[in-house]
Amino acid sequence: MKGGIAAAMQHADTRQRALEEWASQWLGTPAQAEPVSGDASFRRYFRFRDGGRSYIGMDAPPPEDCTAFVRVARLFGEAGVHVPEIIAQDLERGFLLLSDLGSRTWLDVLDEHNADERFPGAMDALIRIQMASRPGVLPEYDATLLRRELELFPQWYLAHHLNMEPDTAMQAALDQVFDMLVEHALGQNRVWVHRDYMPRNLMDADPDPGVIDFQDAVYGPISYDPVCLFRDAFVSWPEQRVEAWLSEYWRRARDAGVPVPDECGAFLRDCDLMGVQRHLKVIGIFARIQYRDGKPGYLEDVPRFFGYLRGAIARHPELSPLGDVLREIGE
Repeated sequence: MKGGIAAAMQHADTRQRALEEWASQWLGTPAQAEPVSGDASFRRYFRFRDGGRSYIGMDAPPPEDCTAFVRVARLFGEAGVHVPEIIAQDLERGFLLLSDLGSRTWLDVLDEHNADERFPGAMDALIRIQMASRPGVLPEYDATLLRRELELFPQWYLAHHLNMEPDTAMQAALDQVFDMLVEHALGQNRVWVHRDYMPRNLMDADPDPGVIDFQDAVYGPISYDPVCLFRDAFVSWPEQRVEAWLSEYWRRARDAGVPVPDECGAFLRDCDLMGVQRHLKVIGIFARIQYRDGKPGYLEDVPRFFGYLRGAIARHPELSPLGDVLREIGE
């Protein structure tokens, strides 16, 4: 295990030096990479400074792929959304040089006092993405992908974190809920879906917000990104405020011609059920990040998602089999 970690670190250092050499050639001056952040994948980000300007270098080693990032940046940028500009690219090696949207995300600056003032900007940027949507451009958020994401919960959280193999009754309950969630998601109108549209991926920028981390965008259920924004992975809001923000988004989207349901109540139900699919997926992903990728810390936010699940279960009787599962595992 130690040898594998050492080899990975050496590989990362080699790639950083290669990225520095590549950025230096483009900038025309020796460039030193300042670590900015990594994320839940194997991508890493660095800042390069050139006089009074700065740039962000993305290192996306295989199996990561910069192609999707470049494509979605163009689509979202054409929709009028503030995304990083692609300054230079080497898709074969997995290097990108991007405009710098700053150092602060909305997770750094959003609080209970300014949220009502700031969230409409995020709603409007999302609506611009949705209004530009068209089929056949981004991958489909189809039944196979929705189900594969749901299966992360038993595969990684139950099996690896709890060391639990579902018995026949638990597996039947999970299958029943998973089938219902997939069917409901596929019944919604479809738009471009960022798939991780949350404060951590919104930059405190001018114009605000800057939008990042969109490379996994798909064409899928319209409720996915709104519920992602307000039932966040890293910060929780009182349910009354969440419902008010979702209702405000629904009004803005309806007035802009985005194909939300005719009734706000139906949209809120869509958000609840779509949220359950995402919450189960993220719980599984956070377990996978710890046990497969060796990145501790993400599981500390899992109780937040179980809280979201319990709230949705209380509002929707059709989720009662999932409630049985949560009680059995102590949640």
